[in-house]
Amino acid sequence: MTITESPESLTSSSDDNSNLRRRRSGGAKAVEDVTESDSSSAMEASSSSDDVTGDVGDGKFSDGNEIQEEKVENEEQRKATETTPLKYVYRASAPAHRRIKESPLSSAAIFKQSHAGLLNLCVVVLIAVNSRLIIENLMKYGLLIGSGFWFSSTSLRDWPLLLCCLSLPIFPLAAFLVEKLAQKKYMAERVVVTLHIIITTAAILYPVMVILRCDSAFLAGVTLMLFACVVWMKLVSYAHTSYDMRQLAESVDKGENSDINYSYDVSFKSLAYFMVAPTLCYQLSYPRTACIRKGWLTRQLIKLVIFTGFMGFIIEQYINPIVQNSQHPLKGDLLYAIERVLRLSLPNLYVWLCMFYCLFHLWLNILAELLRFGDREFYKDWWNAKTIDEYWRLWNMPVHKWMVRHIYFPCLRNGIPKGVAMLISFFVSAVFHELCIAVPCRLFKFWAFLGIMFQIPLVILTNFLQNKFKNSNVGNMTFWCFFCILGQPMCVLLYYHDVMNRKGTAS
Repeated sequence: MTITESPESLTSSSDDNSNLRRRRSGGAKAVEDVTESDSSSAMEASSSSDDVTGDVGDGKFSDGNEIQEEKVENEEQRKATETTPLKYVYRASAPAHRRIKESPLSSAAIFKQSHAGLLNLCVVVLIAVNSRLIIENLMKYGLLIGSGFWFSSTSLRDWPLLLCCLSLPIFPLAAFLVEKLAQKKYMAERVVVTLHIIITTAAILYPVMVILRCDSAFLAGVTLMLFACVVWMKLVSYAHTSYDMRQLAESVDKGENSDINYSYDVSFKSLAYFMVAPTLCYQLSYPRTACIRKGWLTRQLIKLVIFTGFMGFIIEQYINPIVQNSQHPLKGDLLYAIERVLRLSLPNLYVWLCMFYCLFHLWLNILAELLRFGDREFYKDWWNAKTIDEYWRLWNMPVHKWMVRHIYFPCLRNGIPKGVAMLISFFVSAVFHELCIAVPCRLFKFWAFLGIMFQIPLVILTNFLQNKFKNSNVGNMTFWCFFCILGQPMCVLLYYHDVMNRKGTAS
């Protein structure tokens, strides 16, 4: 490029002299144009280093057309810089300020640019602060994790729960036989519906009875109840979807929907795949991926082990000592209860986030990869939720799709108002939250049930705040405060002390 050459080298030959004269004449014309207007290419090139930086930042405040125009202008400036002699570049007379621009942290521009660097800073500070707290805790109390976390004294007595878990596939097999008989029209529709109700009810009551009769560990009971609830929801989806497919098949046979090419089939292979697939909504076929990525699968398994261990470390090292040294939040001093809740909120939040990452991201993706299950939208950006209602729509997509498909819209189709349909959906969710916690604890205080039903007034409150302030930050901070900082730690303290009181009374 001629910009990097010295004046002596430009005059070393006649050809170079002619090129120099042409470029000088072009440069002189550019200087003359600058006198008439501030948009000359030569003088724009003289401030190109500042303007390119400013234009990129300024382009983030403008729409798509302006950004495209600035890209073209920057390209012209680059070409002008390459063809302009050195003596006309970066001159003192070139204008340094040519546009109206906002400061990057001003209210008009702060949300129109990337803050990745500040986010990285927050992550670094968070790691540094928590590392210091971990080291300080280890120096003060030592390592509190013992063999009891991984192998409890009742683990050998958990074998009835294991047998119960292994016998749960009997219920999907029974549902398949019912559907097969219904397809061949050996049973009336009322009989089919009644048998499905009996099968699904037995699928959830059978584990409850086993857990209540056996002196098992809490973790084993929670695992069995979660598995039983998943089986129950899958059976409901299978029965409901099969009923709907029979109705469609009958309408096609009657000629009511002759334009629909529809075939109804009861396939054991489809049911078996559905029972192990990471979804709660039954259909005959699912989108499938081309292959299993073994390297990717190995990395996810390693992450699952690491984060599960980290979650256990936080529970044993932080949460257990806090709850053991606390009083019942509803029977002691109010300020003391608030202090315990706030002190428990941070480790509880870490455990909850690790649980989300391990379950919804790692485990469900591992299962989907093994089964080549294509639709892996197991969650959305719930951390940006502006209201409680939005959070429940984004947090757990398998359950949300099941609720919409088998609870909410069936209620609307039967003439039930939207508010009542939402109330029914929350009621079903509250019942299963209570079952998953109260049954393993053998304590029915309905704290989990009330906690889920309390979401309804929070939905109304956060929707009101969002509509009033028109600011996503207000609703988002309200969600984090009520749901994670106050709600979950309070439930942990309530259940812990009630369980301890029950054991003390029994002993």
